Amino acid sequence: MKIYICFPEGKAKTLTMSYDDGRTEDKRLVSIFNEYGIRGTFNLNSGLMDQEQRIHKEELKAVYQGHEIATHTLTHPTIARCPATQIYREIVEDRKALEKITGYPVRGHAYPNGSVSDQVKRIFSDCGIAYGRTVEETGSFELPAEWMNWKATCHHNHNLLELGEKFLDFKKTQYLKCMYVWGHSYEFTMHQNWETIEQFCKMMGRQPDIWYATNIEIHDYMEASKLLQFAADESFVYNPTAMDIWLSVDGEIVKLPGGEQKSLL
Repeated sequence: MKIYICFPEGKAKTLTMSYDDGRTEDKRLVSIFNEYGIRGTFNLNSGLMDQEQRIHKEELKAVYQGHEIATHTLTHPTIARCPATQIYREIVEDRKALEKITGYPVRGHAYPNGSVSDQVKRIFSDCGIAYGRTVEETGSFELPAEWMNWKATCHHNHNLLELGEKFLDFKKTQYLKCMYVWGHSYEFTMHQNWETIEQFCKMMGRQPDIWYATNIEIHDYMEASKLLQFAADESFVYNPTAMDIWLSVDGEIVKLPGGEQKSLL
């Protein structure tokens, strides 16, 4: 018997987006994502939200509905240079402010200026952060080996359409693949290239073999999949989590509802 973990509905590919700073151009970007069924994560500095050219607190929930709001520190320092007390304050106060607005646990992060260290990762993890996105790029579609050091496939200015085509063409379902795009929405205005993201989303959107997910949804799904309890002979499996998990069992797609045990024979 050959058993593989799958993404929801038995899919083997996922696409996720990550955009920083909460600038007003996010409104246009979110509308493009929504048009094509793309989903993503928006990393916000709650201490800067009342500045000009940023999404303000009172409109936050409406603008980002259906997407993830994540932390980007309170005031966007180059965090690895800061003392530990400031590191704690920057992440805890950002979480508290964003959670007060969103009404849900805010557990994701993108490192401001790409600044990260072992100390930063340890403190952020202790403060309830589940993953941290760097500014490094892989040019590939692998899931992260370390969630607190999550590297994107590419910035949207770096071979986006070519990599998108490559991702669409990848059909080997024995692998789980993730395309992860990052950037800042104001860059589309600055570089006058909104057509690039519009073309990408039109090309990538509503594909039947892609799971469109936020960063935290991918993290939580993969972590939940590790908790499945298989019989020694793999004849049955128990899902102790509250999340539905999907398997491929000898090529047949099997849904494991949260809290249930299921025969695999």
